[in-house]
Amino acid sequence: MKGVFFIRSLLCDLLMYILMALIGILGMPYALWSRKKAYDVIRFYCKSVFFVLKYCAGITIEFKGKIPNEPCLICAKHQSFLDVMMLASVLPDYRFIMKHQLTYLPVIGFYARKTGTVAVNRSKKVGTVNKMMTSLNDETGRQTIVYPQGTRVLPYEYRPYKVGAGLIYKNLNLKCYLVATNTGMFWARRSLFRYPGTAVIEFIGVLDEGLELNNFMAIAERKIEDASLKLMNEVSIR
Repeated sequence: MKGVFFIRSLLCDLLMYILMALIGILGMPYALWSRKKAYDVIRFYCKSVFFVLKYCAGITIEFKGKIPNEPCLICAKHQSFLDVMMLASVLPDYRFIMKHQLTYLPVIGFYARKTGTVAVNRSKKVGTVNKMMTSLNDETGRQTIVYPQGTRVLPYEYRPYKVGAGLIYKNLNLKCYLVATNTGMFWARRSLFRYPGTAVIEFIGVLDEGLELNNFMAIAERKIEDASLKLMNEVSIR
């Protein structure tokens, strides 16, 4: 059975990258017109990949909870490139906070810059936070997505939440939507396998602005980790 999963996974990855090149490059002239049109191209790509995952790997996607349509901070569990695409496919006016290396990638970098992604250089500690906050304050009325653990995390792996998410929350002074996921159960970090099942993004609640920093961090971590654990425990890999 592992061999079948592996072959299906390779096919999925091949089609995903072919679609990225075709849709991403052909969509660039359209995306240049406006951020809204860039979002249109990104959503079309994401839905194309979801189609491939469904019919090649048996992965379906599901959203739970209230999807925000207002300016806010979104603190999300990050297990896979799949949860990135899922958020990008439904949020109306988002920008990611991501490591700066990704903004130099072909296709991905173009759309990251077009949608106002805030790039963070982790190797440069001095001034990094201030530079990030300045970039965030350039457009405050948007949806800012941050991964508080700072990287993709394997299912059931624990990594501490970084205080940067709390500093962003305090700086933006916006509501924070918390997001749990189980995507790593089907498409794990650095794994060549894509397993069938239902990948879920769940908006589990909202924290109002104005919480004390340590209180915000503790509540966000507990709620996101508990909800993600529940989603993972409901998975049965066939």
